[in-house]
Amino acid sequence: MIKPIELVIFDCDGVLVDSERIAARLQVALGAELGWPLSEDEVVGRFIGRSHAAIREQVADRLGAATAAIWAERFEELHREAVDAELAPVEGLVEALDAITLPTCVASSGSHDKMRHTLGRTGLYDRFAGRIYSATEVARGKPAPDLFLHAARSMGVEPAACVVVEDSGPGVRAARAAGMRAFGYAGGLTPAERLAGPDTVVFHDMRKLPALITER
Repeated sequence: MIKPIELVIFDCDGVLVDSERIAARLQVALGAELGWPLSEDEVVGRFIGRSHAAIREQVADRLGAATAAIWAERFEELHREAVDAELAPVEGLVEALDAITLPTCVASSGSHDKMRHTLGRTGLYDRFAGRIYSATEVARGKPAPDLFLHAARSMGVEPAACVVVEDSGPGVRAARAAGMRAFGYAGGLTPAERLAGPDTVVFHDMRKLPALITER
């Protein structure tokens, strides 16, 4: 028997805030500057949905630890500037949140400082304050299930009663590994086929999310 949904767990970047386009643009630019030419599609496949530590490890494997440190520092600086200048909520997200009556929380690969900044700049922080969880709190980031299991445990909800809203391949794989149903948002940078899989509903319009949750 399928358990009724008791908790909706949102990823942050690319699901709540439209930051993945900014991040991908900056990663492409830094790769060109520091010696690892990457297309946007390669950035999406390698970096989107993963923690800063996991991205830094990839860069270090390719270019060495010293360059990886410079890359990480430059990205943080440029990302903060771009967020301040242009970040907005994902299109249709506010309407979706207004229509969802179930308990919600956030579980993101980003740090708490980053989420305070991005959610704060977009006016979303107060909607989730006290219910925000970061990959920095667990041993393994996405695609491991640790973060989503930590969020469910903290919220007092069994994994089978949770749904996860994600926009990345590692994110939907983490949700499935946690035994949770997933909604893969394909209105961003990750193609729908990279989100599809068991117990996963792929959708393109955030405004349709409340109805999709009700149907599940």
